[in-house]
Amino acid sequence: MSILERVKAAMPALPPAEQRVAKLLLNDARAFANLPVSELADRAHVSKPTVVRFCRSVGYDGLADFKRKLAGSVNEGVPFVHRAVDEDDKPGDLIVKVVDNAVAALLHYRNDAASHAFERAINALAESARNNRRIEFFGVGNSGIVAQDAQHKFFRLGINTAACSDGHVQLMSATMLQSGDCAVVISNSGRSRDLLDAAEIARKKGATTIIITASGSPLAALGQSQGQILLAVDHPEDYDRYSPMVSRLLHLTAVDILTTGVALRLGQTLRPMLQEIKRNLRSKRYAS
Repeated sequence: MSILERVKAAMPALPPAEQRVAKLLLNDARAFANLPVSELADRAHVSKPTVVRFCRSVGYDGLADFKRKLAGSVNEGVPFVHRAVDEDDKPGDLIVKVVDNAVAALLHYRNDAASHAFERAINALAESARNNRRIEFFGVGNSGIVAQDAQHKFFRLGINTAACSDGHVQLMSATMLQSGDCAVVISNSGRSRDLLDAAEIARKKGATTIIITASGSPLAALGQSQGQILLAVDHPEDYDRYSPMVSRLLHLTAVDILTTGVALRLGQTLRPMLQEIKRNLRSKRYAS
């Protein structure tokens, strides 16, 4: 969903005062993004705290976070419209459709990603890394490829990590997790039985479970339980026509955000090791 679609869907469940704020937004989203909170409150005939509560009710950190992402969504000029490829598409059509889908989805995700959830996830991963605890990445199929990419990125930071794409190995690995460890579970559909079982075992063993999946899925429900973290990634894809493409890009982007955040948390301790890795890798290149 876009920001405005999310607000429309949430309106019936909002208190009357917050519904007035929602109507103000839907009537003129561009003005809402630029007006100060006092003006918004006056126009909606509510208090300033009510405007802030409305933003949190629809899934954002507060008014500043909501307005920043709203401004991006109304100013980008790139519509979030899924354009499925057709059998008779020419290469030029494919280029436009695939790239447009990717760009639009990434912009949409940038505007909708929950920064507070990423902050919790980054803090948990950085804490595990500092204490030399285990970080496991679980995924199957296309998501297994993302799990391997995540393991490679965290491995380069000198962190104790592993990636599992086999259901039996995932169950064994999850069983060996303890409090202080992290399990990062990646799934586009959020309905894989193997991943659901592994995530539930990891949670019961006391590990922090970070779940990257579609909101509203069974796996997402596990990520919303006490002490667990959900990083929702939503994108419509036609599974009957081609394999998931954009969702994998979004998952890789989420992994990049986590990796960058953890690297920044670990700070100066990483720099000497990363420099040494680069020096050693130069010996594997052909001379110019």
